[in-house]
Amino acid sequence: MAETIRLVVAVFGNAASMSLYAAPVVTFKRVIRKKSTEEFSCIPYIIGLLNCLLYTWYGLPIVSCKWENFPIVTVNGVGILLELSYVLIYFWFASRKGKVKVAMTAIPVVLVFCIIAAVSAFAFHDSRHRKLLVGSIALVVSVTLYGSPLVVMKKVIQTKSVEFMPLTLSVCSFLSATLWLIYGILIRDIFVAGPSILGTPLAILQLVLHCRYRKRSVVEEPSKGDQEKGNLEKVDMEMGKVETNVTNHMTENS
Repeated sequence: MAETIRLVVAVFGNAASMSLYAAPVVTFKRVIRKKSTEEFSCIPYIIGLLNCLLYTWYGLPIVSCKWENFPIVTVNGVGILLELSYVLIYFWFASRKGKVKVAMTAIPVVLVFCIIAAVSAFAFHDSRHRKLLVGSIALVVSVTLYGSPLVVMKKVIQTKSVEFMPLTLSVCSFLSATLWLIYGILIRDIFVAGPSILGTPLAILQLVLHCRYRKRSVVEEPSKGDQEKGNLEKVDMEMGKVETNVTNHMTENS
């Protein structure tokens, strides 16, 4: 029974996390359409790539005990493909200066991962110490990612508008953080549950901000009936003007 519950939570956690990973697709469609990265930053996607690399490595049998963390491998494996795609698209459409910035950020990140992977594989000879090394670093990187929405939330509070914080993304963040927190508790793994200890309250705060400011960002559009009424009133006014002009003209002629 416990195994079934863990599996169900892992499946739903995978689905929620994949929705989060796929969220920037809209942004990069815009980049491709405009052939410009505009004011977007590539750093969050590079950090996201590092996070996925670390947790994929953490879940593999080299670090973990056999396939005990297989759900983590699947979701972060997909995350690697998506985050890498975002970075490559950004690099392709970035200016020369932007390309240099991406390269100077991405190359050290990949090197750091390679060093961590090599040290964990060859310097340690048991799963416990390997998990401790890789999990600790992955935990720090993941917490950094979960803390990034604070900038957006600050902007929401300042502008009193949730325009820059889509509700769908906030809901997916909440579901993902909550499900992985539950999963981490079920398997008793602090490195899996740890990031969500911060992520869940932040996701709840995003939803609270949506409830607080959602009406501020909605521009009420006139209903069809109001539009038709307005059009009729406009026609009546125009007809009134015409009738007045005709009457005045007839008076002048008489």
